[in-house]
Amino acid sequence: MNLSMQDTFGRPLADLRISLIDRCNFRCPYCMPEADYPQRFGMPSSTRLSVAEILRLASCFHALGVRKFRLTGGEPLLRKDLPALVYALKSLGSEVVLTTNASLLAPHAKALKEAGLDRLTISLDSLDPTRFLRMSGGRGQLAEVLNGIAAAQSAGFEKIKFNCVVQRGQNEADVLLLAAHFRHSGHVVRFIEYMDVGSCNGWQPSEVVSAADILALIQPHFPLTHVPAIHASETAQRYAFDDGSGEIGIIASVSQPFCASCTRARLSADGKLYLCLFSSNGFDLRTMLRDACQSDADISAQIQSIWRARTDRYSAERAQFLSVAPPQTRAITGSAGSDRKRIEMYQIGG
Repeated sequence: MNLSMQDTFGRPLADLRISLIDRCNFRCPYCMPEADYPQRFGMPSSTRLSVAEILRLASCFHALGVRKFRLTGGEPLLRKDLPALVYALKSLGSEVVLTTNASLLAPHAKALKEAGLDRLTISLDSLDPTRFLRMSGGRGQLAEVLNGIAAAQSAGFEKIKFNCVVQRGQNEADVLLLAAHFRHSGHVVRFIEYMDVGSCNGWQPSEVVSAADILALIQPHFPLTHVPAIHASETAQRYAFDDGSGEIGIIASVSQPFCASCTRARLSADGKLYLCLFSSNGFDLRTMLRDACQSDADISAQIQSIWRARTDRYSAERAQFLSVAPPQTRAITGSAGSDRKRIEMYQIGG
């Protein structure tokens, strides 16, 4: 990590999340609702970064101290060149992680493992086939995801992380089901407070199931104890089962913002650099990539300039006007109006 390259709040750049494609085979209402497709989704393939372009940018970020690349989408398994990209990124000596809905994972798990993929994060909002189908916008079959998970385990992926977005009135029942299912498995399920990423999901604060509420659903059945973070920049709070059967995580961006420790940047599939999950605008790096007059040093200097000017702290600002936030959080100075335009989740991943 290059500690000398810090933003205006002293946060270093340590992680880059790379969105490989803005398309997905699901239509999850909180990310890519069917009603907005195809009017709002889908960039021409010519605007999408190639493997060579992604690798060049990744090399620049690596030279600046980034040692972790997370590949996201849309659904990254829709990129046919994914194993080649993983192999190329691993050649830099960095950790490479993939976030996927796993519905397309079964035939590719072995190739990804052989390419050097370090870890998997799988989105899994329900273990009930009917709820799963609804929460995937009528597109996802739970059986296909479970097949993908089984293939990943057979390929040698250990300690898989499972992300569940918990939305009031939709899948609260799955909190306990998922906690019970993954105990003793060696894997970790992480429950995510429903966030106002983008503007197409019709987010309302009343739909947030807070971290405290999530814990209250699990604790009576499987007592938990909070355990320290392994890394200061971790997004999830860790809780271990008291009986030693594993742990869960809770990502509480709404009720307990963690902007102060955020060291992540995001690259969209068309080469724009975003400094926050809730950004309104990105910085165009693709034009520099495709300009023969621009060197890697020029691109690196631009990235440094952008990061050092970073002021983003949307979740902390948002907390002012949300009743789900604790009083000490609402007192934070700043403003993040609820009607602020934000980049959509499908463009920069989660």
